[in-house]
Amino acid sequence: MKERNPMQDLLTVALPKGRLLEPAAGLFRHLGWRCDLGNGSRQLLVTEAGTKGQGPSALRFLLAKPADVPVYVEYGAADLGIAGQDVLRESGRDLYEPLPLSFGHCRLVLAGPPDQRARDFRLATGLRVATKYPRLAQAYFQQQGLSIEVIPLSGSIELAPLVGLSDLLVDVVETGRTLRENGLVPLAEIVHCQAAVVVNRVAHRLRLAPIRALLAELEAADAALQSAAADTKTGGSS
Repeated sequence: MKERNPMQDLLTVALPKGRLLEPAAGLFRHLGWRCDLGNGSRQLLVTEAGTKGQGPSALRFLLAKPADVPVYVEYGAADLGIAGQDVLRESGRDLYEPLPLSFGHCRLVLAGPPDQRARDFRLATGLRVATKYPRLAQAYFQQQGLSIEVIPLSGSIELAPLVGLSDLLVDVVETGRTLRENGLVPLAEIVHCQAAVVVNRVAHRLRLAPIRALLAELEAADAALQSAAADTKTGGSS
């Protein structure tokens, strides 16, 4: 019998740098993959053969900036990836999103100084909004029937209303601590987000079997890790 080539059904997986990397890599480690990215390593691309399971016989992991993960997947440089839904919605990329995950929960909010709570934005003119999410911010205000000027920034969004660069901001918050420490308050929740698996649409059609098997394994791993975390939390509080 002809031996199976371990690279025969190799899939490439894009993982995001930053806060989502460890929980994302943890899913694959739970399944027996080493996924040697992060943890001080400078490697951006690693390939390894699998040892068990019904999924692909080999995986290639690439490490990218969060905003670049949807790009790698849409253009087929990666077959699938893990990214935050905030990044996915902002990117507007044409991707298949089959599996939301249990981590990376956050909220995209409209925020500003406390005195903005009483302001009627329908009467405002020249309203300026600073954000890393210009597409989502513009869509939100259009839904409200409001015209605004979006000021795109790449970081420290909370600074903008404090120095008069903008009236308001749109940004992702987890606990709201950064807003509070800078004297800002949330004014409206735009959308709730979490991490999700995304798949290249062509790869999903042409490589359905290994991708479907890997998705099933990831879903089971996510449920198992979520259950273990809940048990740990319950045990620690008893």
